[in-house]
Amino acid sequence: MKGLRVIILKELSDHFSSYRFLILFALITMVSLITVYMVGLNIRNELAGIAKPRFVFLMLFTSPGALFSLVQFVAFFGPLVGLMLGFDAINRERNQGTLSKLLSQPIHRDVVVNGKFLAGVILITVMMASILLFIAGLGLLVVGIVPGSEEVLRMMIYLLVSIIYIAFWLGVAMLFSILFRSTATSALAALAVWIFFSFFITLGASVLANALADRGGAETAESLIKKAGIVKAVTLLSPMELYTDATATVIDPRRKSARSVIALGPMEQISMSRFSGPLALSQSILVVAPHLIFLVALTLICFAVSYTVFMKQEIRSI
Repeated sequence: MKGLRVIILKELSDHFSSYRFLILFALITMVSLITVYMVGLNIRNELAGIAKPRFVFLMLFTSPGALFSLVQFVAFFGPLVGLMLGFDAINRERNQGTLSKLLSQPIHRDVVVNGKFLAGVILITVMMASILLFIAGLGLLVVGIVPGSEEVLRMMIYLLVSIIYIAFWLGVAMLFSILFRSTATSALAALAVWIFFSFFITLGASVLANALADRGGAETAESLIKKAGIVKAVTLLSPMELYTDATATVIDPRRKSARSVIALGPMEQISMSRFSGPLALSQSILVVAPHLIFLVALTLICFAVSYTVFMKQEIRSI
């Protein structure tokens, strides 16, 4: 599309020269490196003098540091990057009067919204790839183990899923930037969505599970399993839960299911014992395929809504 490259380069220039992006990027990188360094030291001390098992390098992503693992950290704070990139993408141009001037040039509306979204995705890709390379280098230095080809592939898939996940939040922020003229209002609305999916949906799932599973009776094994199932089903409506389950399963070959609670009977235990080894990469992808499809669908739907609303809005010069 004509003018798309110009919009992308302009947005990238604005983002890379923005202090808020540099500060947030430095903060996320610093916390990630500290977490991985602590995990690497623990792994090196625990494996001292023994044969190194397979997929040790991937433990840098899944093992918790002082408070959380790297996967959990990106799941919780990664959305802030997308929200920061998109909450004023459109209304800032509108308030400054540059949007009408931009559209008076031979540049179509769809080029503007597509260029801003693609510029954000490119920036997210650069940021996540840089952090992943930093972590890989630090892991090589601290743990002293070179990752195998399958481990590299798993990290690449983790990178791709992380980009899609943060791009979803970029689409959410751009939608509010289109709907609201005030940048403060769009920022608060985007943060409210993030807080809801981060905290309140889990609380609501627990309340709903208690109401449906207990029904005034004593807690039994059946009611606990039913309660856990209801909580999991409700929390899967959250993109954060989808991302956490998908990446934890892809990055950890020893994890056989995306569910954290699995009820196993005698026959299931016998069947699972036959597959006690790590899953192949193709099998891990099959396990989380519904999560990945749902996450991609949410991202595309969110951007499609933003695109449709922006194309139908009236743009007036100030």
